[in-house]
Amino acid sequence: MKVLVTGANGFLGSWLTRRLLKDGHDVFVLVRQRSDLSALDGLKCTKIYGDVTDKSSCIAAFKDINTVFHLAGLVAYSPFERKNMARVNVGGTCNVIYAAKRNSVKQLVYVSSVCAIGTSFKESKILDESSPYNIKHLRLGYFDTKHIAEKLVVRATKRNYFKSVILCPATIYGAGDAKKGSRSTQLKVAKGKFPFYTAGGANVVAVEDVIDGIMAAWMVGRNGERYILSGENLLIKDLFSRIAKAAGVKPPKIFLPNPVLTVLGKLGDQLIKMKKTAPINSEVAWTSRLYHWYSNDKAKKELGFNPRPANVAIENSIKWSQESGLL
Repeated sequence: MKVLVTGANGFLGSWLTRRLLKDGHDVFVLVRQRSDLSALDGLKCTKIYGDVTDKSSCIAAFKDINTVFHLAGLVAYSPFERKNMARVNVGGTCNVIYAAKRNSVKQLVYVSSVCAIGTSFKESKILDESSPYNIKHLRLGYFDTKHIAEKLVVRATKRNYFKSVILCPATIYGAGDAKKGSRSTQLKVAKGKFPFYTAGGANVVAVEDVIDGIMAAWMVGRNGERYILSGENLLIKDLFSRIAKAAGVKPPKIFLPNPVLTVLGKLGDQLIKMKKTAPINSEVAWTSRLYHWYSNDKAKKELGFNPRPANVAIENSIKWSQESGLL
């Protein structure tokens, strides 16, 4: 089948591209010419140079495509990147939708994020696909723009532009994840050079399982439905301890209380406004204290989703980082 992947040169995108090729599909990838394309080295996919923020390049790229896997996006946890995230995550999705409709693409598989669902302020609350988006008041740019982009896909599907499924992966671990800019703190933990931990929690899922979930949703997912692809819910302290153990270093020992995080975040915002470097800003202060915990019951029931233990995903991540000279 003739398919196209946006964001194919990213961590998850390159894994998906390999899987699609392995399964015998004719794979096209929409990539920016100046981007790092090393993740696609040796793969027999057809590169189309363009950008999801450029409507004309999407229109040209989607010609005669059966299914578009839309993964391209901008991840940032800074109030000063909100405009760029809106341009890529929201504007880019608008262009993908327009180009898909214009080219009569049969299906759009939109790989979003659990961030689009929201998050919890206490560990007793675990979110699912039907949970109301509850953090708009925090003005977290990445969360907001992914949430808006999902709504655009749902609206287009209801208007019968195409069939769609939406996948919301949690925090993905596995070989190659250390290249992600958002994984810098975890790398420091793995090096034994990050002494702090916060309240809050994260959900860890293996990249192999996310790929299985995407493929299953494409094949058997219900039209217009959203599926959470999540694994184990872990406290940040526990997550950092597991990373440190896998890397053979001491885990962080210093707890940063929420009030301290708030002050540091505000100070960081001021430093950034003055064009200075800050280790933390107000958005990081919020995201690091919330509980990003989710249920995967729907994906298990409808997609046969069966994620492996978080320790396996973390160990694979650390092993790859060590072999690649990052640790």
